[in-house]
Amino acid sequence: MTCSYRFISDHRDTCGVARLCRVLNVRRPGFYEWLASTPARDRRAAAEDRLAREITGIHAAHRGAYGSPRVTAELRRRGVVVNHKKIERVMRERGIAGFTRRRRHSLTKPNPAAVPVPDLIRRDFTADAPGQRLVGDITYLPTEEGWLYLATVLDLHTREIVGHALAGHQRADLVCDAITLAADRGLTRPGAVFHSDRGTQYRSAEFHRTLTAHGIRPSLGRTGSCYDNAAAESFFATLKTEIGTRTWTTRTQARQAVFAYLTYYNHDRLHSTLGYHTPQETRTHYSPPTTHAA
Repeated sequence: MTCSYRFISDHRDTCGVARLCRVLNVRRPGFYEWLASTPARDRRAAAEDRLAREITGIHAAHRGAYGSPRVTAELRRRGVVVNHKKIERVMRERGIAGFTRRRRHSLTKPNPAAVPVPDLIRRDFTADAPGQRLVGDITYLPTEEGWLYLATVLDLHTREIVGHALAGHQRADLVCDAITLAADRGLTRPGAVFHSDRGTQYRSAEFHRTLTAHGIRPSLGRTGSCYDNAAAESFFATLKTEIGTRTWTTRTQARQAVFAYLTYYNHDRLHSTLGYHTPQETRTHYSPPTTHAA
């Protein structure tokens, strides 16, 4: 019907409204009602165009990674009152879409000679306060100079990457450097738990000495079970989806890309688990519960 009304509006000066309505089998009152609502439709269309431009800006600022939930959250943070279904529709109609994660290949190599370590996390990837419960893992980044390995330490309360290390190898000192950075930054607490898979690096005597030196307790999931370390796995899936590059020319370029992404992830990326706040906001706004004297 809208197409017919638009055709009548475009040709009414030459053919007349009555004749066009008769030929197109539409009611004249309906056409005039549609015509009277044109200014309101134009205003809505202009407002939607402005919204689409703002969505496009948010999408570009976040490396094309944000889908409609995070775009909606970012708009609301900016004071824009908007319905998430409208954001979904506008993004769909304009061809704006977030990234889809790729499946990650595990680097876990069990060490059968290591001392048994219990699973203190048991798939409960939550924490009451920052620095209490940490998870970590290793992934690889391909470069034309060979693999670059990344070890991370993720805080389960803030979802912040509090420690990381990069190297052209995956020896035990790679994961030691990551946990040491987290501790040196003051982002771990005495008695904290660090959970990982059963890779040889995490079961090494060197790594356990490093944990002990920082007052951190080890925790290990089962071999080959990605669900036992799902939070760490999820971060790497997000990184590899959003970082943009698949293969770097040099390890130096890959390092720079990782540093830039970690800064973005910790300071700017809205996290659904955190109620669409950033990890840094969650840490800086944390207030320990107060106890009242009897």
